[in-house]
Amino acid sequence: MTSENKTCQNCKRDFVIEPEDFDFYARMKVPPPTFCPECRFQRRLMFRNAMKLYKRACGLCSKNILSWISTDKPFIVYCSSCYWSDKWDELSYGREYDPTRNFFEQYKDFLTSVPWPALSVDYPTLVNSEFVNAAGHLKDCYLIFDADYDERSFYSVSIKHCADVMDSYLVSASELCFQNIDSARNNRLFFSEDCEDCHDVYFSRDMSGCSDCFSCVGLRRKQYNVFNKPYSKEDYFKKLAEFKLSSYSELEKIKKEAQAFWLKYPQKYMHSLQNVNSSGEYVYYSKNTRDSYIVVGAEDSRFCQFLGIDPIKDSYDYSYWGNNAQNVYECQDVGEGINSLRFVYGCLGGFDVEYSMFCWSSQHVFGCAGLGKHSYCIFNKKYSKDDYEKLRARIIEDMNQNPYTDSKGRVFRYGEFFPYDFSLFAYNETDAQLLFPLSRSEAESMGWHWREEDSPAYKITKQAMELPDDIGDAKDDVLKEILGCSSCGRGYRLIPAEVTLLKSWGFPLPRKCFECRHRERLSRVNLPHFYSRKCSRCGKEVITSYSPEKPDILYCEECYNQEVG
Repeated sequence: MTSENKTCQNCKRDFVIEPEDFDFYARMKVPPPTFCPECRFQRRLMFRNAMKLYKRACGLCSKNILSWISTDKPFIVYCSSCYWSDKWDELSYGREYDPTRNFFEQYKDFLTSVPWPALSVDYPTLVNSEFVNAAGHLKDCYLIFDADYDERSFYSVSIKHCADVMDSYLVSASELCFQNIDSARNNRLFFSEDCEDCHDVYFSRDMSGCSDCFSCVGLRRKQYNVFNKPYSKEDYFKKLAEFKLSSYSELEKIKKEAQAFWLKYPQKYMHSLQNVNSSGEYVYYSKNTRDSYIVVGAEDSRFCQFLGIDPIKDSYDYSYWGNNAQNVYECQDVGEGINSLRFVYGCLGGFDVEYSMFCWSSQHVFGCAGLGKHSYCIFNKKYSKDDYEKLRARIIEDMNQNPYTDSKGRVFRYGEFFPYDFSLFAYNETDAQLLFPLSRSEAESMGWHWREEDSPAYKITKQAMELPDDIGDAKDDVLKEILGCSSCGRGYRLIPAEVTLLKSWGFPLPRKCFECRHRERLSRVNLPHFYSRKCSRCGKEVITSYSPEKPDILYCEECYNQEVG
């Protein structure tokens, strides 16, 4: 089979389906897509709200709770305790398929009748970690998202197997770390990026196997360096003492100086490690995995994103999670021993699941929601194996003959992920706004919803810039204040564990709220958009997520290995 050119239904740009793509679609028994890879990813992200939390009442026990679904949405929401209990029966919401109506229209109505969890969490695995979402296996954590197997960690996103980590993004297997990005297996790493197997390293980038370094870049197995200059052990600690890291104003100066220093040294065109025949950005320990973004341990996969727990095999267009997943296509937030999932959102375990949301440990289900440990179900109604297979085939035929068409004329037959307007969230509530930012007018011109921020129900008691400059001058009564963020003006609080860690490290109190701090980190991360650039050393063309506007010196892999190693 040869390559085929297609025009995306959404952005109208051309994209190519290659022979190996057709092979995958044939194995999964699905038709080729009609949206380009980037629009497919953006659409899945529009179903994901990890960080916007709201107050509401549980629809079953009436307890006041935090939820990722705001009260203005037409959905039934149960607190985690009720949702994961035996107080309700998901099969009681079962209904017949109506062949006279479009499948997607029926499914959209069905979604408003079944309960939804207040948070997207693996609830039984959470210990003293109530203010988290898109998370599991946590203990004593607060405001962390897309996180698994962590303890005593706060204000972070996409962290795995960490302890005492704060204000970080894309960090794994690390302890006692603060303000880091894309780093693994570190201890006492601070204000750094792209580091691995380091300890007691500050304000550094692209370091491996280093210790006791300050504001360095591109070093391997080095110790006692400041701005890439080697010192004796005694002189290093004398030099370190000259930097007043307890002062907010001084620390901000050092941060800017370090980041300017980093730009003098070359970077590899993509963040990668121990890959075979793989491409994309932030791709690690993967084989035959192409055009992917923030993926660990994937094999024979393409167009995947945010799969932080391996292994992942034979999957396309799969975003978030992983952990023993294979044969996954066009799915969002699914994982834990899954196989043969197509067009699924929020599924824990399962086999042969299609067009379903928030099902767990189920197999051979189609068009279900909130279903656990059941098989051969459609719209939460159980069937015999033969009747299930006949009705499934009938629905797919109806989906192709009577497709769903949205307000902008985009057509959805069998083989496409859910239509945009099936999301529980407005565009600006979702992860799509973080990675594909739009203005309100831009989003609405695409036919997507927008939600205005709720008016705050609190009063600012102190502006963040009024905090003492030095952490040594911070008093315990600061925990009683509602601080006004120096960036967005919204209120935020400090928690005792946070202040304790900052004092132990000797770093000042934060002047921005968690969301603004996260956006600041995101501004330093390469986004999932790819460009053609040339190696600054040999001139070879590379495909990279470093945009042309970024001033970084880029090397191809060969040149980078020769110079940096």
